[in-house]
Parts: sequence; structure tokens; C-alpha cells
Amino acid sequence: MPAPTVTDRFTATDGVGVVYRRWGAASDRPPVLLHHGFIANATLNWDVTGVVAALVDDGREVVAHDARGHGDSDGPHDAALYGEARMSLDVSELADHLGIELFDLVGYSMGGVVASITGTREPRVRRLVIGGVGCAIVELGGVDTRVMDRDSLADALEAAADDEEGVGGPRVELDATAKEFRGFAKATGGDLRALAAQARSVHRTPIPVDEITAPTMVLVGDADPLASRPQVLADAIAGARLEVVPGDHVGAVASPRFCEALVEFLR
Repeated sequence: MPAPTVTDRFTATDGVGVVYRRWGAASDRPPVLLHHGFIANATLNWDVTGVVAALVDDGREVVAHDARGHGDSDGPHDAALYGEARMSLDVSELADHLGIELFDLVGYSMGGVVASITGTREPRVRRLVIGGVGCAIVELGGVDTRVMDRDSLADALEAAADDEEGVGGPRVELDATAKEFRGFAKATGGDLRALAAQARSVHRTPIPVDEITAPTMVLVGDADPLASRPQVLADAIAGARLEVVPGDHVGAVASPRFCEALVEFLR
């Protein structure tokens, strides 16, 4: 894993501090901005999986931040400070902070929702990759809550936080997918209340993806329940390409084919 050349932070317009990392060197090609998924962070989603190394080896400068409530960024517990629309503004404000005039944008899972929203309104996006999401972007306006109810997950995260604090929160029954996400949150040491705030604030209104003008690739795993019927999403974006790689929601991003497809498309 290449060491980041810069680790720094900026303050978003609503006062939330956001930490970002940069790898590689500036070149005549625009930098690649990466947005990770729910509960993960820039390191886990992109560096550990080899995505950063693949892009740097291809001569790209890479910028990835920890989304608000995740990793080393600030984690307020107010749900009003979350949601993918607010996170999309963080992407633009990071580009403003760094003086970036043009960039390629890659988002995965929650980050895929953020990337979709950003692609509808941000003229600096040269190429767009929407990963780890499928038809739910078109049908529900965000992550597929039919597979995992985010309000129930938020309840479970808050109950787990109560348990850690000795409060003794109520018992919450979870399906297998939600249990996996809660276990991941506890294993990574995430701020459970901050993550619950984001879970309660997921985007649920239509995203006008037909307004995306940047060349776009939808990139998903073939066994990912949160990215079902991805062709629906690809068909809703003019000229979009669909690439299906081996893996479930967690494993797909670590697939060698994921990196290959990403580098080839952005090249």
C-alpha cells in the first residue's frame, strides 16, 4: 500500500471537519476523487483493497477523504448534519479547498449514492464511476432499503452504543445483512451514534440521473444484494456502461477485475 503524500483536513461550510489523504503526484490528467461506503473509511475502502495502488501505478493522483461521521473526520450525532446530499457538497468543497478544476469521481455503496448526486450538479466531474449500487438509485433514490432497513440498523447501532456505555439499550432484532454491517462498525471502532445518524438520514428522494453528462460506468459485484439489477441504473444514464465483477458487496471492491475495470475506464 503506498503511503499517502498528504494527510490533512478542511472544515466544511457547516463546520464539520473532514480529513482527506492524497497519494501519487499531479500530472496532466485530473486527480481521482474517491468516496467510500457506509461504515468504512478511505483507507479500508480504497487503500487496503489495492484501488489506490492501481491508480497510482497508472500515473494518477488520488484524493480520498473520510466522510463525515466516519474514520478520522468529525462525527457529530445530529442526523440533520448527514445524508448523501450533504456529503455530495463535501466532495465539491474538498475540490474547492484543493483548487481542483477537473476531477474523476468514484463512489462505492453510500459513496455511489453520493457520486450519483454529485454527477447531476457538479460540472467539474470529467468521468464518473458509480459502484456498489443498482436499481435502487432509480427506484428509491438511494441505497436499497428493501434489502436492509436503515432505521432498524440505526436502532441497532444506538443500542450497541448504549451497551458500550453501560446504559443497557433495548434489544433489536436484525437481519443477516444488518448484522454484518453492525459487526463491521464495531470491528472498525466506528462512532456508533454518528453512524446511526447517517443511517437515519439516507437519501430517499429521486435523483435525476438522466441529467448526468459525464461518461459514466456502473461497477458492481455479481453477488451483491445491495446492487441488484444494475442495468436499470446504467440504462437511466445516457451512454453509461455496466461492468459486473466477481464478489459480494464487501468482496467486489477487492476483486482484481474491479481495479482493472476502474483504471481502464478512467484512463
